[in-house]
Amino acid sequence: MNELCSLKGIETIGVSRTGTWLKSDITSYECVEQLIKEHLPDYIFHLAANSSTRHDTLFENHETISTGTLNILESVKRYSPESRVFVTGSGVQFENTGRPIAETDTFKATSPYSIARIQSVYAARYFRLLGLRVYVGYLFHHESPLRRPNHVSQKIALATKRIAKGSNEVIELGDISVEKEWTFAGDVAKGIFTLIGQDAVFEAVIGSGIAYSIENWLEQCFGLIGKDWHDHVCLREGFTPEYKRLVSNPKTINSLGWFPTVGLPDLAKRMITDTSQEIL
Repeated sequence: MNELCSLKGIETIGVSRTGTWLKSDITSYECVEQLIKEHLPDYIFHLAANSSTRHDTLFENHETISTGTLNILESVKRYSPESRVFVTGSGVQFENTGRPIAETDTFKATSPYSIARIQSVYAARYFRLLGLRVYVGYLFHHESPLRRPNHVSQKIALATKRIAKGSNEVIELGDISVEKEWTFAGDVAKGIFTLIGQDAVFEAVIGSGIAYSIENWLEQCFGLIGKDWHDHVCLREGFTPEYKRLVSNPKTINSLGWFPTVGLPDLAKRMITDTSQEIL
């Protein structure tokens, strides 16, 4: 998102508790209030979260996602009511029967993460009633070379690069028949900008609408290095996935002119050839 803003000529203020960006804490109302009072931003993108759905992230997700949303929206209401605010939603906060999910579908709380996302959306809808321009983009899987190593896409990509250099390691995976979207994060960022530029549409799923299995990803990655993934993968016995298929129905965002441009083969090339996240 930072890169896309720069390309659009928008001055960005990156905020994080860690890294090289401006140090702040979204869970603190005082910190958020000060930032918004000082900068009066045209756009605010609330992307902060611990993406884990584990129960032990209950309070962290609540504070970062739910409380963070309230801190932003109340500060905007008081000091910068013309700001356009983007709040991140997720495909996992919906009831999932395996069919494509639209933004109008029913929410279902199946994890602490989904609870926090659901709370955040209702806060967005409430403040929208108060006159704020608050947008919710329900994101499905968005991948790039900047993915953290614990995500299955990056776990496989990094291992594939090491194996190409001679490593004999074995990747331990769960159910590789699980299907999800593998949308390029750069495309998703453009989808977010498409949504936040609207004056009548405030919520939309942002995804490719195309599902691939983890096995498909293995085939793509190992195909690039000319090796058989079967020789380097061990499946965990008794593993129960969170879902078997998670895919979006992007009809609304497509109607606004957004479509993804990077397919699975090109995404695999980007992940395998990039060296910025390589772990030796």
